Amino acid sequence: MRKLHQFILLAGILFSVTINSVAAQKIEYIKIPGLEKILKNPANKLFVLNFWATWCAPCVSEISGFEKAARDYDPGKVKFILVSLDFPSQIENQLIPFLKKNNITLNVDVMMDVDYNAWIDKVDPHWTGDIPATLFFNNARKSRYFHSGELTETELKKRINSLL
Repeated sequence: MRKLHQFILLAGILFSVTINSVAAQKIEYIKIPGLEKILKNPANKLFVLNFWATWCAPCVSEISGFEKAARDYDPGKVKFILVSLDFPSQIENQLIPFLKKNNITLNVDVMMDVDYNAWIDKVDPHWTGDIPATLFFNNARKSRYFHSGELTETELKKRINSLL
């Protein structure tokens, strides 16, 4: 009986550790007000917002570069946010498994407003909505740069370094 209790206790601990490691992935569900809050952040840090989706091949190929680049910068100076444009119906069966499978640790905000025309201009008035797309900004320094298309890790770091 004692071994059974020990086994149950050990299984409970392992289950708890597994749940906590999955819960460590920060996923926020945002709408236009949440996006506006990010875009208006007054902190003196460079924000790197990457707009992507799991169904977009170029988006998927650049994600690992964002993960790697994030490790090279002080989070107090550069904040990376992956803004997923996956459809709300795909979050549980496509987005979350993708994040787990690829060990994505960056913050992920899921845009829940699928009326893209209502918010795309808030990101950049010249953006046509194609993805991947990345916005770099520091409101305290009044710096802003928008890149439409895929970025390699080298290109990403070059752009970040030019804005720091």
